[in-house]
Amino acid sequence: MMISTKGRYALRVMIDLAQNGDGKFVSLKDVAERQNISMKYLEMIVSILNKGNMVHSQRGKAGGYKLAKTPLEYTVGEILKLTEGTLAPVMCLEEGAEVCERANDCVTLPLWKELNHIIDNYLDSVTLDDVIHKNV
Repeated sequence: MMISTKGRYALRVMIDLAQNGDGKFVSLKDVAERQNISMKYLEMIVSILNKGNMVHSQRGKAGGYKLAKTPLEYTVGEILKLTEGTLAPVMCLEEGAEVCERANDCVTLPLWKELNHIIDNYLDSVTLDDVIHKNV
C-alpha cells in the first residue's frame, strides 16, 4: 500500500480547513498558497471531498470551502479511503476484486488480511483532531 499525493494532499487540505476555517469558508487560493499545492490539483481534490460530503462549498466573494463536520468527527481512514479508493495492501483484498483462484491454497492470504485489518483499524481510530493536536 502506498498513499498517493492525492490522499496525502486531501488530508492536508482537511487539516488546513480545520485550522484556518473556524466555521467560515476558506478560499482555495489561500489553501493552495499555505499548502503549496497547485490550484488545478487542489480543485480536483476538493471536488472529491465535496462529492463525498466531507466539505461544503460556497461561491462568491466570501466563498470557498469549509468542513462539513467538526475535526473530531472525521477519521484519517475515511478521508484516505474516499480519495484513494482502497488501502488494501494487495489487489486480492480490494473491494470488488475477483476471488483469486489460489485463495483456498494461499498461505500468505491470512497475513495480508491481518495487515489490512490493522491498517483499517488504526486509520479509522485516528481523527483529524488527533492529527492536528499531534495525538498520534
